[in-house]
Amino acid sequence: MVYTLSGVGFPTIQSSVNKSVGSGCFNVDPRTNLSLFLKNRSSSWKKLARRSDSESSSSTVAASDKIIVPGHESDGLSSSTEQLEVVQTILEDPQVSSDIVGSKMGNESEIEGEKSYIDSTGGYGEGGRGQDSASSLLLHEDGKVKGVAESDLEEMISSESEKVRKKTIPPPGIGQRIYEIDPLLRNFSGHLDYRYGQYKKMREAIDKFEGGLEAFSRGYEKFGFTRSATGITYREWAPGAKWATLIGDFNNWNPNADVMTRNEFGVWEIFLPNNADGSPPIPHGSRVKIRMDTPSGLKDSIPAWIKYAVQAPGEIPYDGIYYDPPEEEKYMFKHPRPKRPKSLRIYEAHVGMSSIEPIINTYANFRDEVLPRIKRLGYNAVQIMAIQEHSYYASFGYHVTNFFAPSSRCGTPDDLKSLIDKAHELGLIVLMDIVHSHASNNTLDGLNMFDGTDGCYFHSGSRGYHWMWDSRLFNYGHWEVTRYLLSNARWWLDEYKFDGFRFDGVTSMMYTHHGLQVEFTGNYNEYFGYATDVEAVVYLMLANDLIHGLFPEAITIGEDVSGMPTCCIPVQDGGVGFDYRLHMAIADKWIELLKKRDEDWRMGDIVHSLTNRRWLEKCVAYAESHDQALVGDKTIAFWLMDKDMYDFMALDRPSTPLIDRGIALHKMIRLITMGLGGEGYLNFMGNEFGHPEWIDFPRCDQRLPDGKVIPGNNCSFDKCRRRFDLGDADYLRYLGMQEFDQAMQHLEETYG
Repeated sequence: MVYTLSGVGFPTIQSSVNKSVGSGCFNVDPRTNLSLFLKNRSSSWKKLARRSDSESSSSTVAASDKIIVPGHESDGLSSSTEQLEVVQTILEDPQVSSDIVGSKMGNESEIEGEKSYIDSTGGYGEGGRGQDSASSLLLHEDGKVKGVAESDLEEMISSESEKVRKKTIPPPGIGQRIYEIDPLLRNFSGHLDYRYGQYKKMREAIDKFEGGLEAFSRGYEKFGFTRSATGITYREWAPGAKWATLIGDFNNWNPNADVMTRNEFGVWEIFLPNNADGSPPIPHGSRVKIRMDTPSGLKDSIPAWIKYAVQAPGEIPYDGIYYDPPEEEKYMFKHPRPKRPKSLRIYEAHVGMSSIEPIINTYANFRDEVLPRIKRLGYNAVQIMAIQEHSYYASFGYHVTNFFAPSSRCGTPDDLKSLIDKAHELGLIVLMDIVHSHASNNTLDGLNMFDGTDGCYFHSGSRGYHWMWDSRLFNYGHWEVTRYLLSNARWWLDEYKFDGFRFDGVTSMMYTHHGLQVEFTGNYNEYFGYATDVEAVVYLMLANDLIHGLFPEAITIGEDVSGMPTCCIPVQDGGVGFDYRLHMAIADKWIELLKKRDEDWRMGDIVHSLTNRRWLEKCVAYAESHDQALVGDKTIAFWLMDKDMYDFMALDRPSTPLIDRGIALHKMIRLITMGLGGEGYLNFMGNEFGHPEWIDFPRCDQRLPDGKVIPGNNCSFDKCRRRFDLGDADYLRYLGMQEFDQAMQHLEETYG
């Protein structure tokens, strides 16, 4: 059986259709899955000071913020007062004000609503990065490109991958600047220098044996299915297998038809020539698997590098799909990446649960209905969860089974590309919640026991198992695992045009105890000792090096609760290389306060918690994220207003003191968090208006081996959606909360 694909996308699910969920009790609504498959304005460029008569004559400008004006380079201004007077005079002249260039991290100018960027360093600009031609286009505030024909623009975008291939990632630096930034780190120079030495050894080995990080990170051009003019080559790393064959619809699942050969590195390979008529030997949409004779017996696995996987209606296992639509059906990107914003305002979203209706939403619906909402609310970035394929829907996308495949529940790969392109058209950058911290322990669909051993992609034994998450832990010190994960990061940036990542579970990666049952107090011994997983930290350094070297405008955010020093310092300076760290302590602080009486809130304590972050290491602040919205926890709105939200949010009836207090604090908590909490801000979808319901994925009753039964929720999608209609209703108080959040975002956009 061959699945035929249109390559265009899944049909839009109308809200009036199938509001109730069928009796199918796995983790996916089959109606939205295979059954369908079968048929800048940025902040002002310079903070400008204007003195009024009431201001002190002692106003000063820091030396690092000196303003250089074309034609006035050699004025030799002797004091900050003179500098301010000249700047004020020039700014009042509209002919020259637009020519002012600020020159600290790179020069910018704004002309008639357009944005341009000039890298004054000739190499590394802000954060140690350079600019490529695709990212230095003149952009309008709406993300449109000025003065470029549409056909030329499409060609420019399509050639981005070729330009990236020609880049050379700069060699490692000396990694010593961290000691200038924080002299206390010198007490741990033995650990930090060893860490940097291991990173340099990996870089040198990759340069020597693989031709550099750029070539090394294109593993998807060597492994998995690769198409050429004469046929298809399939390669798989499975060192534990004793025999392997490729099976699927294309050869009627005959295990003797396409037996593979193995090389000395445990890589299995087969070449399938084109058919006599020139057609590919594996039709687009065919189901494929690799069958191996392993130490655990015969095993059918989905190829590790598969680009698409689906679950047939009524079936539990997933099928790998050979996805290679004809050129005329492939989605072509039409819009360039927006310029990287100076301050991030992130809207965290989950495509599947983004519908008002109790269904699994599609990429197409999210593109058409949710992205315009995000833009209207004033956010400049959307962070999308659960992109990588995961067989268990209720894992929130964190138990990944197929790392190179976008979740088929929501549509095809081309549908996802269309979503990202639309976001770029709206001027939104798109971040992906990428999971490299662990993998699903699913042996049918994922990497676990891939070649019949527990140590193929993961550590063997207890070190390779996360007891709290019930998942497998990668062996970051293995060459092929490093290739796989680095290639995975590049794949999403290159093929799908994501603009960066939020790396999930970084704390779990960086410590052998995974941050479990450990309280981080800020003592440096907690960060730099035997509990640190140096191999994992070196992998993160390589990943950040790769991402920022090939995609200078890309953004990386680390989900680290420990607060490890150097986490957000550039790699060449000795740091781990993230641009931002999630300031996770803030959300915990608010929950702590919400459990106290009002009179026990202390402003000094609040301000300290919001501003307590490391110098030169940027943070993304948030009052609450998806974690607080899950069943078993409570959102801030629910902590504040509890059950009164169900009865007293209508404007045509009296409020209650609990509602009045709750709405006021809901607004103020967000305002002070955005104002003091970090260099970026994040909100989970729906929380901007105080979404009244928690998130509960469809769950069936679960019978444990000892006979006990964990009750489910009748596989209901009722609490696995977002009621955006409540925030839009002009007869409910939710609208006012949403409008406040919207005003807050636009305030930050205007004033920074």
